[in-house]
Amino acid sequence: MDVNAAVAALAAIAGACTGVIAMLAFRWSERDQARPTRTSLHTDAVLPPGVDTVLSVLRSSAVVLDESDSVVKASSAAYALGLVRGGKLAVEPMLHMARDTRRDGEIRQVELDLPRRGTGRGEALAVSARVAPLGSRLVLLLVEDLTEARRIEAVRRDFVANVSHELKTPVGALSLLSEAVMDASDDPEAVTRFAGRMQIEATRLTNLVQELIDLSRVQNDDPLDDAEPVRVDELVAEAVDRSRHTAGTKQITMAAGGTHDLHVWGHRGQLAAALGNLVENAVNYSPAHTRVGIAARRVSAPGGDLIEIAVTDQGIGIPDKDKERIFERFYRVDPARSRATGGTGLGLAIVKHVAASHGGEVTVWSTEGQGSTFTLRLPEAGAVRDRSAGSRPRHHDSETTTEPLTAPEVLP
Repeated sequence: MDVNAAVAALAAIAGACTGVIAMLAFRWSERDQARPTRTSLHTDAVLPPGVDTVLSVLRSSAVVLDESDSVVKASSAAYALGLVRGGKLAVEPMLHMARDTRRDGEIRQVELDLPRRGTGRGEALAVSARVAPLGSRLVLLLVEDLTEARRIEAVRRDFVANVSHELKTPVGALSLLSEAVMDASDDPEAVTRFAGRMQIEATRLTNLVQELIDLSRVQNDDPLDDAEPVRVDELVAEAVDRSRHTAGTKQITMAAGGTHDLHVWGHRGQLAAALGNLVENAVNYSPAHTRVGIAARRVSAPGGDLIEIAVTDQGIGIPDKDKERIFERFYRVDPARSRATGGTGLGLAIVKHVAASHGGEVTVWSTEGQGSTFTLRLPEAGAVRDRSAGSRPRHHDSETTTEPLTAPEVLP
């Protein structure tokens, strides 16, 4: 009995020791799991509270780096710009900035030109990078894409420079001519001659100012705000009336025709100005005793029917090297001839902007010595066409072309 009691006591003691050891092991395991590991330092949990939410709504590209220069957090825009690759910051100057900021805590900012990913043309991506400390261990990098802002600024500078140059020419001429008139006060014939030249320069200045106003208006106005169904026949008639005097002086025949009763949807004033510029150019750059044709037709397109208005002349034509640039502001194929005809270099720029803002386009076909055809394509006002389909017959597309018409309405 004493032996059995001793064995039972030893078994009880051994069980108690095992339980104590198991409990200690469980507590130790819990403490070990709660202790942060090296890998856990690189997860989102290391970011200060609220930072993740703020970074997600920033318009700038954001990158957060830890003390080992590993990327803790990066926005999708940062990946799109190619700033982060393989979990590392791929732009060496930005990496040096981050290390310097981590060392001394100073905020740094720099503008850089980075190579654009996926292009072999050497195009640069202009960015502004700002680095600041985030807590005791992290560094925040914010990158702003300045490429579009720089492009707009360059366009603005070129535009101001061109406007200044174009304004100085007639203003300078008027100043000189006025001095000549004063010096020739005793010579009536000279005064008459100089006064005639002053009228020409004043007209050039007036046209330039008016086209600058027109260009500013079409850029600032939304054509959809005042959009309405516009009859193409009325636009053509207005364009012809605008150039009737010049065409009559040069004995140029203007022929209008094509499919009638067509409608486009847009701002009537802008559309009239665009088509008027095309017809005016055709008349100004055509020799005497030639012909200018204006034809309209409907063409099918995947997104809906389009209205094509083609203006064809028998003028000097446009060289191939200049076709891509004729729609630029102040660009002239022949500056001397443009000034002789009163051209400002803004007419085709206005046409292009009006076409684009109405969801259309303007194209050109031209051969030197044979003439040019400018084609304005605009979305058709479908609701108007549907309402009129049952009451008026429509011409079939095959009956019209953009060339001079078989049975045109001749407008002397």
